[in-house]
Amino acid sequence: MAVTYDPSGIVEMIDTFDRPRKAFAKGTYAGTDKYAVGLEDKPGKRIPKAVATASAGVGHAGAEWSVFYAEAKGPNAIAEAGASAATLSASVFARAELASASAAAGPLKATVGLSADIGVTVGATHVEAKVLGCGFSVGRKMGVSLFGTGIELNLW
Repeated sequence: MAVTYDPSGIVEMIDTFDRPRKAFAKGTYAGTDKYAVGLEDKPGKRIPKAVATASAGVGHAGAEWSVFYAEAKGPNAIAEAGASAATLSASVFARAELASASAAAGPLKATVGLSADIGVTVGATHVEAKVLGCGFSVGRKMGVSLFGTGIELNLW
């Protein structure tokens, strides 16, 4: 289980405060996505970011509204590369997950699940690295994880 507070989430709140209500549920799924957005006065497009993902899984349900978000996933795998102006960071990650549930309210997010992550995030204020779900975060975000279960403390 990991509970985090991310101050960059405050910046993200600017990007999502007027996000409309949406709920979804999927059985089996597979797909790819890529996007680059920023500086548009639309929910999710105010803060510059670019992301490319490929994912597949069985069971994914979620709901979002304004700065709130919740989701549950069954077995899945995802590969992602991205960059964000909100956190001045770039990341590359791959994840295989047995199951998870997460909820977010603005900058506060909690996740419970079992996964194996491998990847790195490098930013102006932090570094994160994980191998098979075991890893660390150093900088504005301090944390440690062991086989997908971890704890993080965002200092500012």
